[in-house]
Parts: sequence; structure tokens; C-alpha cells
Amino acid sequence: MAEKIISPGVFTNEIDQTFLPSAVADIGAALIGPTLKGPAGIPTVVTSFSDFQAKFGDVFKNGSNGSSVQFLTSHAAEEYLKNSDTLTVTRIMDGDFSFASASISATGSSVDGAVATGSIIFGAAHVNNQEMRIVGLNIGGGNNTIRFVASDGPTVPEDDTDGYVYFYATGSNAAGTATAIRDEVNAQSTLNGTITASVSSATLTLHAKNAGTNMNGSLGTGDNKLTNATNLIVTSSLAGAFETGSTASSTRIFNSGSGASSGGTAFQLKTISDGTILNNAETGVLTNGALSSGSVHNLRYEVSNTNFKKGTFTLAIRRGDDTAKRKQTVETFTGVNLDPNSPNYIGKRVGDQRQTFRTDGSTAYLQLSGSYANKSQFVTVHSIENTVDYLDENGNVRVPAASASLPANGSGSKNGGFEGGLVGRSGFDALGGQFGSFTNKVNFYDEITTSTNTQGYDLSDLTNANGGSAYSEALDLLSNQDEYDINLILMPGVIDKLHNAVTAKAIDVCETRGDCFAIIDPVEYGLNISDATTRAEAVDSNFAAMYWPWVKVQDSQVAGTQRWVPPSVVLGGIYAFNDRVAHPWFAPAGLNRGGITTAIQAERKLTQGNRDTLYDSNVNPIATFPGQGVTVFGQKTLQKKSSALDRINVRRLLIRVKKFIASSSRFLVFEQNTAATRRRFMGIVNPFLENVQAQSGLSAFRVVMDETNNTPDTIDRNQLVGQLFLQPTRTAEFIVLDFTVQPTGAAFPE
Repeated sequence: MAEKIISPGVFTNEIDQTFLPSAVADIGAALIGPTLKGPAGIPTVVTSFSDFQAKFGDVFKNGSNGSSVQFLTSHAAEEYLKNSDTLTVTRIMDGDFSFASASISATGSSVDGAVATGSIIFGAAHVNNQEMRIVGLNIGGGNNTIRFVASDGPTVPEDDTDGYVYFYATGSNAAGTATAIRDEVNAQSTLNGTITASVSSATLTLHAKNAGTNMNGSLGTGDNKLTNATNLIVTSSLAGAFETGSTASSTRIFNSGSGASSGGTAFQLKTISDGTILNNAETGVLTNGALSSGSVHNLRYEVSNTNFKKGTFTLAIRRGDDTAKRKQTVETFTGVNLDPNSPNYIGKRVGDQRQTFRTDGSTAYLQLSGSYANKSQFVTVHSIENTVDYLDENGNVRVPAASASLPANGSGSKNGGFEGGLVGRSGFDALGGQFGSFTNKVNFYDEITTSTNTQGYDLSDLTNANGGSAYSEALDLLSNQDEYDINLILMPGVIDKLHNAVTAKAIDVCETRGDCFAIIDPVEYGLNISDATTRAEAVDSNFAAMYWPWVKVQDSQVAGTQRWVPPSVVLGGIYAFNDRVAHPWFAPAGLNRGGITTAIQAERKLTQGNRDTLYDSNVNPIATFPGQGVTVFGQKTLQKKSSALDRINVRRLLIRVKKFIASSSRFLVFEQNTAATRRRFMGIVNPFLENVQAQSGLSAFRVVMDETNNTPDTIDRNQLVGQLFLQPTRTAEFIVLDFTVQPTGAAFPE
């Protein structure tokens, strides 16, 4: 029985009865390691290598010698995804890393500074019984002005000292006049880039769309025109449209930009990826419209098709290295708006959910924030200037004043770039790798020889703030088997001899979960057989395996370049290939399923004696055969005691069987503990095991779940007990052939 049964669930046990006294998964892997970009510390599923490249990047320059390199994480992902379409990647970073962001200005304001605004208040007190008719509103008029055209009548009283000018309007028409002018201003398509209007009661407010003193102005004497409004260039005439009288009104048109209200934001974008490599926000661009800090690894945004009558716009996410004439759009969201009650609300179309790493005592988990599932692969949207019920049920504008919240067409003052990304104490750009190249000495590939500099990280212990703690947190998250359905853990670049604390924890996670397997690299490049066997002899677990030696592979992303990589880089691909062409209970080894087709050569060509020494210490040899190439030629786990579970195919058989039966049995939890429920269980398990047996996974099996192991006492404890007896099919690892030479005329034995 399970050691601890407290909350409801399905509990499985293994009873190994295959010990010899005389000692002679269709589920994806988890890949942990540094990447060029991507969400840090958040397990993320990718479905192809191109998907991995888009989310996590690939090639960059190593500043220590200027050569182009990849993290081993990238190499391992490429190998594995050749034969599988599911890989869970956890990027390693440490410290106070963060996303980059971009604030998109509302058309009625600007993020670059204060904007000028002014209000016309209709319905103020009667002044001197003088009257003025507003018979028209001329915006532009050929003089770059906003002009209230007055009818012939009494002189308009003014007070030059306070900057106010007084109008007269009838009280009953005050609110209607303000609303009518607002609607006319917002309806003018030529005003979209310069001014918007809003109204509250009888107060009409005009909003400049650009900041700066050139937007300052006042209603002057004589022709009653706004001066200095050089950005307000529109033509529109409403002569005779509005008539007011008898009641006073006051206004100050466009107060000083430096003293006006600060600019507003329509919404904010945050990159899903972390790190300073995402930063490329600039006030200037190159002559072709490219960002000088733009790269294939970062992003830029663009707003287009802003429609003030429909309240909609288009948001495009572009690649950071594109140009004005050759835009590389990676995502487009058309017809979005700022109305949270609309199905095309930008929050719903893009998504705003983010994960944050948290701990509760010894338990690690991710806390989800946000209301809308992420539809974008690259950004989330936040700080939205919501315009509730801005649109009616037909999608038409209900509140024209809210049009001031819409984003302006274009890429804003930062040319569509993002800024504010941080990387913290360790990681790619913390070591000088911002914008795609290292400037500090970083050890890659066969240069990984110390515990403190493996691809730029210090993995000397699990508490180290420059990498060790990040690996620890990633493994803590992956220990939750209900959340992460994986069958393999890969950590390329983590070497048991150099980083034993990390490898030991990975094995502990696999044993605790009971349903995944770890591939561990024993030693760094350039060591001997005895070094590898020493590492394997120090571990006793059937949930892990070691392979040796290193292999040389072609770097498919850097033309003409070959790399020395540790075995775990290519072994994930071998396991995936084995599962694709056969089943997890077949050995991922030998000439049929163990050929490392991407390997150019092994670090060392092993003799039979070398392979014997390695295999006797539970290190799986990577052999080289003439005409056959480099091949995995062993399938032992690190278990010391001889049993069926000292072989990888048997361990992975158990993992596959346990995963299927446990997941299927969850449907029986909280059902009535009766014979009918027991029959349901048998109806699930027996056909599955029969199929495994037919596919050479089992020699025989038996399932018991009846009154013999579900006694009244067991039922009273709310337990449903089943027993599965399995006889795994063994592999033929040692083929012994006796050749007997006989004299001529001798008869062959029957």
C-alpha cells in the first residue's frame, strides 16, 4: 500500500520480485537549461523546433571569441523534436529578471509629456446683458486655427489678464450645444491625428493629441481665433449650425502644455519573454525604418486602421529586425477595441494572464494572474483604458467622447520598441550578452570544466544565486506530476562530476514522482573511462541512466561548424525515436533504434573491453562500429542490484503502465465502492495490458481487484485496492553462439 493516504486520489506501488540472489512514453520530455530568450522559470510546451526558436531563440555570439554559438538547451531541443511534438522547456535565469514593455498612447494624449487641453463651459452666469451668437465652428480655416465664428453683434467682453473669454448661451441649449460640438469634432476624419473632444454635462473639453508648447493657445481678440495651434490643421465648417444666447459661458482654450494634465495610455504591452535582449525602444530609427537595437530575437508593435466611428483598431506584433518596407509581422489582431463588454475587447483577443513563481513552505507552484487566456505567443496586454459600453449592440459608437482613449495610428514615440527588460544576477545578458552577443568569458561545449562557469552559470550548489537556485526551482515545479505530465528529464550542460547537487535533485524528483526518468551526463569532455564509472558507481537508482563518451555533431544553425556535446544532448532524440518507431518498453539502444545519426564521431572509439568496463559499472557505452556509425550500445539504469528494473526498457514500461492506469483510474475516485466499480477498473486495465503484451512489452500479467483484496475492513477505510502482477519481456543483450567444427562425414546433432 502507499505509505501515506490522506486525501482522495489514486496510489500506485511497485513490488519488485525479480531480484537475482546470485548477482550476474508517448508523453513529452522536460528540458531544463539556459536559452537566449523566453519566459524564465515557467515550464512552457513547444511543439516543434521552429516553435522553440520563436519562443526561446537559438544562435548568438560568444563574446569571448566572437564565434556564433547556441546553448546546449537549443541543441537538445532540436534533437528531441525531430521525433516528438511535445517538449516542456524551462528556461534558467536567476535574480530580478523581468519582461520588457511598451505603453501605447491614447489619441487624446501622449506618453512623452503633458498635452494641452481646454474647456468651454456653457451655461455660466449672464454677463452685462450682452449677447453673442456662435453661428459656426471653423477648424483650420486655412490658418491652422480653431475658430469660433461669431455673428455680427455686440463686442465680446474679454479679460486679457486671466486669459478667459466669455460666450453667451441659452441655458436650455447649453448641454446640447456642448454635445453637438463634441460629436462634430470627433466625426472629422481629418482631426484623428490632432484633436478629440469630450463632454461632461455642459462642459466641452478639447484634447490635443501631441505634447509641447506649440499646442498652447488662447482665444484672442478681433477674429476670435486660437493662436499657436500649429498642429491643428483641419478644414471643417458648421456655419449656422449652432445658435446660443443670453447665458454666459467661459473658456480657456488649450492651457500650456507644460502645465496641462499628463498624457494617458490606451494600453500597455508586456513581452512574455524576459531579459534585456527584448529592449529596443528608441527615439530615432535608421533610414530604412529599422530599429538600431532591433533583432530577430525581439519585437516591435504597430497600431493601424484606427476607426473613430467604429471604435476599432488593428494591433500588429512585428519582428524587431524588420524595416518599414519589409515588415515581418508575426501576429495581427484586427478589429479590436477598448470596450470590455465587447467580444473584440483587446484584453480578450490578446490575453493578459501571467505566471509568477511562488513557494508555500517546501512546495513550489505558479500563481496565475489576469482574466483572459493568452492568445498571443509573444505579448500580454495590461493597463487598458477601458471604455465600458463605448459600443452599442450593433458595434457602433455610443459614447463619442471615449474615442479619445483609442490608440493613434503608428508605432508611437518609441518607434514600436519595448523597454524595461531585466535579467537579474545571472543569465545570458547579465553576463554581457545583451542584443545577441556575450562580452564576458563564458564556457560552452567542451570548455565546460568547472562548477562555476557552465554556459555562464554557477551550479556549485542549489542555493547559488547565479544559477543553482534557478535549477532547484525548476525541478521543484516539475516535481508536481499532476501539473506536468512528463516522462523524461534532460539537463544538458549539467555534469554530475561538476554539479552533483543539481543532478542528485533531478534523480530525487524522478523517484518521488515515480513516472519519469533522468538522463545524466557523468563527466565533462576529455576525461577517462574510470572517471565515468566512478560517477555511476556513486548512484543507486533505477530512475536514471548515464552514457559515455561525448559526441561531435554538426551545428545545423551555424553553417560549417561542429560541436562536442555531452550525451544527454542526443539521447533525448534517441528516446523519442525509440518511442515513435516502437514503444517505451523497447530498448533505446542498438543498431535498430540506438543509432545517433547526427553524430560525426564519438570522443573515443571504444573496444569491447572498454564497453565491458563501462557496462559493469552501469554506464551505457556509446560505441562506434565500421559502416554503422556511432551507436548507443547499452540500456542499464543506475540500480546496483540485479533485477528487471536495472534495465531502462523495463523501467520505462512501468512508467508507461503506471501513467495510463493512474490517469484512467481517476474517474473511479468518489464512485461507489462496489463490485460494479471494480469491474469498471478491470475493464480499463485488462485490455490495456493485453495490448502491451501483444506488442511485446509483457510476457504475462494478472490483475486482481475483488473481494480477496477489498475486504469489508478495506472498504470501510474508503479504499479500493488492486494488484497488478507483471512479467516484463526481457531484451536479448547477450547473444551467445556456439560454433562447433566437425570432421567430414560427421552427422549433425538433432
